[in-house]
Amino acid sequence: MNIIVLGINHKITPVEVREKLAFHEKHIEESLHALSFPEIRERLILSTCNRVEIYARVSNIDIGIERLKDFIYRYHKIDDGLLEKYFYTYFSEDAVEHLFRVSSSLDSMIVGEPQILGQVKDAYFLAKECRATGMILNQLFERSFSVAKRVRSETRIAENAVSVSYAAAELAKKIFGNLEGKTIMIIGTGEMSELAARHLLSNGAKSILISNRTFDRAVELARELKGSAIRFESLEDELVMTDIVISSTGSPHFIIKKDMIERVIHVRRNRPMFFIDIAVPRDIEPTINEIENVYLYDIDDLNNVIDANRKEREKESQKAMEIISKEVMQFLKWLDSLEVVPTITALREKTEVIRLKELEEAFIKLGSVTDKERVIIDNLTSAIINKILHDPTMNLKKQIESTDGHWYIKVVRHLFNLE
Repeated sequence: MNIIVLGINHKITPVEVREKLAFHEKHIEESLHALSFPEIRERLILSTCNRVEIYARVSNIDIGIERLKDFIYRYHKIDDGLLEKYFYTYFSEDAVEHLFRVSSSLDSMIVGEPQILGQVKDAYFLAKECRATGMILNQLFERSFSVAKRVRSETRIAENAVSVSYAAAELAKKIFGNLEGKTIMIIGTGEMSELAARHLLSNGAKSILISNRTFDRAVELARELKGSAIRFESLEDELVMTDIVISSTGSPHFIIKKDMIERVIHVRRNRPMFFIDIAVPRDIEPTINEIENVYLYDIDDLNNVIDANRKEREKESQKAMEIISKEVMQFLKWLDSLEVVPTITALREKTEVIRLKELEEAFIKLGSVTDKERVIIDNLTSAIINKILHDPTMNLKKQIESTDGHWYIKVVRHLFNLE
């Protein structure tokens, strides 16, 4: 079965190129219909912010790849060959492995991130609904989902934080144990602090306070996060009710100092406070770490956590690849089982055609042959063919269960010219 993948991704293709080749979700159905060619038996389009890939089952690999390239150039109205250096192609076993890696988030910008599996599922269900997929791609993608589930459940690939926002949330959970009922304050409205706040809220934090030098921006973000905006000059008073502080402003000086936090922690009766300073230059005076029950982490601390966790994910990636390799072999066995019967049938049909042709020529040369003699000679040649093919047929069936089964089928089809 000729399965191919043609694509681009974040590893080798800049965002301005990925934008040009992206397929808008609203237009993917019409794109799948436009990708209907006799050589392309099944097809699926996966388009995300980090990758654009077309999966297909084709009658001929080389022709199929060219068809997909021509389609992309024509659909996006780009000159032929202009983006050739960005394309990668996989076929057969490599195509299967690539999809399993993608679905399991081993090919993502952040290894272990969960979003890609949902994106692959959406692409599959849409293609299936459009009747663009058939038995082979359906089985391939269904299997990729179970592979991703195995990777997530049998490895720790998604357990360690590898982003600043996620690492901040994980550190807060370690300090407090449980974030239920905790109050968060964001100082400054940068993207990283906003993402960290979202992580904390999703882990059970109760409420969120937003402070920014531009009060209107604080109000805007507070509306998005369903929190409350507070004025910059009210920071100290509001800190008394705050458990977790995330600060990321552009201030050239400390905006939170040790004496301020000493007053705050006294009023709080020493209830713990967790500070995340992701500003450069720093917003929070480092010496507040000397105060009992006050915990401060800056951007370097978070990056150290991320580096350690990234190494752990790399170790888990090796375990994941072992799972994927075994699953690829299982899928190839299933594909081979579909091809072994047609291969054996084709081999027997070819030998039968040869036998009958040679038999007829022999009868002509023999001249007068009785009906009984015809039957004897016919049975003899048939028996010879059956005995010759018996061992190859049985061995081919057995080899389907091995890891090299698909190669045996290819060799047989090539040796006997059964294509």
